[in-house]
Parts: sequence; C-alpha cells; structure tokens
Amino acid sequence: MKLLIDSFWRAGAYCLHPRVIGLSLLPLVLMVALSWLLGYLYWDDAIALVRTGLDASSWLDVVWRWLEGVGLPDLKAVVAPLVVIFLITPVVVVVCLVLVSWLMTPALARMVAQRRFSGLELKHGGSLLAGLGWTLWSVLLALGALLITLPMWLVPPLAMLLPALIWGWLTYRIMTFDVLAEFASTSERQTLLSRHRLSLLGMGVITGMMGAAPSLVWASGALFVAAFVILVPLAIWIYTLVFAFASLWFAHYALSALQDMRLEAPQAYDGEIFPEQPVSPHADARLSVGVSQGLSSTPKTDVTDVDPRRGS
Repeated sequence: MKLLIDSFWRAGAYCLHPRVIGLSLLPLVLMVALSWLLGYLYWDDAIALVRTGLDASSWLDVVWRWLEGVGLPDLKAVVAPLVVIFLITPVVVVVCLVLVSWLMTPALARMVAQRRFSGLELKHGGSLLAGLGWTLWSVLLALGALLITLPMWLVPPLAMLLPALIWGWLTYRIMTFDVLAEFASTSERQTLLSRHRLSLLGMGVITGMMGAAPSLVWASGALFVAAFVILVPLAIWIYTLVFAFASLWFAHYALSALQDMRLEAPQAYDGEIFPEQPVSPHADARLSVGVSQGLSSTPKTDVTDVDPRRGS
C-alpha cells in the first residue's frame, strides 16, 4: 500500500511537468484531427441511421408521446446524438489509450527512470512487435467483454462498475507491458506481474473510473450543440491526461518494484531459475589436483564429496 500511494502522488506531481504536457499534445492533435474527419464524413449519416431505427421501434412511441405530454417534445431530437456518442465512446477511449501507450508511455518511463532509477539495468524483455501483438490482443479481449456485458449496462450499478473494470483491466495490461518492455526481462516481467497483479489491476480500475469524467464532457457536447466543437477536443485532452497520469503511475510503481526485486535476489530473475550453487571444498581440491597434472577432467570416481564406506 505504501508503494501504491507513493507512486500515486509522484505521478500526480509529474503531470505538471512541461515535458509531460508537451508530450500529451501529439495524441491530442491526432485524436482531434481523426474525430473531426470522421465526424465530417459520417456524423449526419450516423444520426439519421439511429433516428430511423428509433422511429421504427413501436414501443418507443409510448415514450415519445409521454415526453410530449410532459412538455418535452424536443428531447426526442437529443436522443439520437446521445446514442451515437454512447456507441463511439468506447472506440475513442481505446484509440486514445493505444496512442498514449505508443507515443507517451515509453518516453515517460524513461523520464522516471532517469530521475529516480538511473542505475537500473535495461534488459529489453519486450520487443516492438511483441508489444504490438500484446496491445492488439488485449484490445480485442476488452471489446469482446464490452459486447458480452452490454445488456448488463441497463442495471444502474453495473453501468458504472463494468466499464471501469474493463477499462481498468485493459489499462493495466497495456501500461504494465509498455513500462517494463525496455527495463525488465521476460522472466522478470512475469514474476512482477504475478506478485503485484492485484495492486496493478486496482491502479487500472482507478484510472478507468477517472476516465468517466471526460465521458460526461463528451456527452454534454450532444446536449449543447453550439459548444460541441470545443467540448470534444477538451474531452479528448482529458482522456489523454488521464492515460498520461496512468503511464506515470505505472512507471513509478513498476520500476520501483523491479528495483526492489533485483536487490533481493540479483541472480534469480536473470534467465536462471536458481542461483549458481557453490562448489564443495573437497570436490574443488580434487579438481585442482587434476588441473595441475594437465588433465582436462578428473576421473568420475575421484570427484566426490563423500568418502567411501569402510568395508563396502
């Protein structure tokens, strides 16, 4: 718990660093440009498609008549944009997370290492191709979980809990791999994940809950159409900063845990299951005699720690 809290406040302090803010601008520019392009090409068609589906639903006629009866006839026009935003929000979150993990996380991990863990050895246990495969597989699993659990989102408590758990699991998977890819070996990464799985998953879930704030800003853009052009980039930038904070939090936590793990057992995680076993003094003495006589090896019967039993 101490390491968790210490890493949290350090990550928050690092978010104010000009370099972190500068790094967040590149994913922001890419996401805003992509959002505007897709909105320009498909927004009106998507709204029209959703409205057609809503108008074709017979049971929604009761809802529309009730809204007209209570004096809210214009609310029907807002439902279609909200449905479209509800559907594209997971895609925006995933794309933003992937962009931050590729464009920011390695640089932020190196910054944390230079400032706090300058003597940490680089073992390059995760290649670029392996990281790409890990990210794509994790994203597919997360999107599959979203589709499977979508009917459960109609239950109010689960509508808040399930997305946070899914985004938290995805953030934990991607951020941990990207932070440790350059610094830890494969065996070290697996050992660290096994030891700290619950803490790392909890960090991801907390980050996923923090991601609910930009979703509110994003959704309000549908209610206030005049401010939509301003609110959408603002929401995307908040997403970027949230995932940048997650990168720093995972970097501080994982690199500190990696350093502690190496200090407690310097040889145990360097590709060896067990440290090198000491040589018996008796065997070492007999081997020394064999070497002094010019032999490449002593006879097997001479190299033993145990004296033969008398009478055997």
